[in-house]
Amino acid sequence: MENIIHVDEKWFYMTKQSEKYYLLPDEDEPLRTCKSKTFITKVMFLAAVTRPRFDESRNELFSGKIGIFPFINKEPARRSSKNRSAGTMETKTINSINKEIYRSYIIEKLLPAIRDKWPRIDAGNPIFIQQDNAKPHIGLDDEYFQSNATKDGFDICLICQPPNSPDMNVLDLGFFNAIQGLQYQQAPNSIDALIEVVQKSFDEYLPTKLNHTSYEEQPAKKKPKKRKSMEQGLEGLLNRLSESNVESSS
Repeated sequence: MENIIHVDEKWFYMTKQSEKYYLLPDEDEPLRTCKSKTFITKVMFLAAVTRPRFDESRNELFSGKIGIFPFINKEPARRSSKNRSAGTMETKTINSINKEIYRSYIIEKLLPAIRDKWPRIDAGNPIFIQQDNAKPHIGLDDEYFQSNATKDGFDICLICQPPNSPDMNVLDLGFFNAIQGLQYQQAPNSIDALIEVVQKSFDEYLPTKLNHTSYEEQPAKKKPKKRKSMEQGLEGLLNRLSESNVESSS
């Protein structure tokens, strides 16, 4: 399990459509504004984590957090406004992810992050990137990926998550919900601020909690059931009946 990197995408929203607050009797309600209640600003992120590593004294050796990457583009503003002049670079979200965009993020962002953060003692061992079976994901034998996955002495391969098995992905087991809960504690008012808050929540998530989630991902071993007392009583009764039949026949 220590050599499997879980990757997945998730939408992070600027705010919730409804929020609960506890106020003092003389406290004013907070002002919350957005352009549209139906279409709240959101950004899709590609996250990658693996199981953390600790020494015998439970000191952290490797956090297990590879990175979280927003699907965005930088474009110049077409018109001037009160907030910026024309030509100023703006952050735009990529709302439709296809195979080419996904491949570029895996090769240009994820693979360099793995080479930078992976423990050097295991750099020569096989590393598996587990992805789900979404249509935009690249094939296991993608030539462009394979040509970049063996650089610097690394041996990185792609594997697919078993279908209908969300419990086989650490991100779906609780990691995404945890960092989204941290993100909702802030109040970003722009796409850049939202990206910064999500990145901060990702960095602040404790590796010990990630390790606990990794344990939950492992299928539990079923213990053999003990024979019930009723079954033992029936077995004893059958033995006594067989003995009585032998005595009567003799």
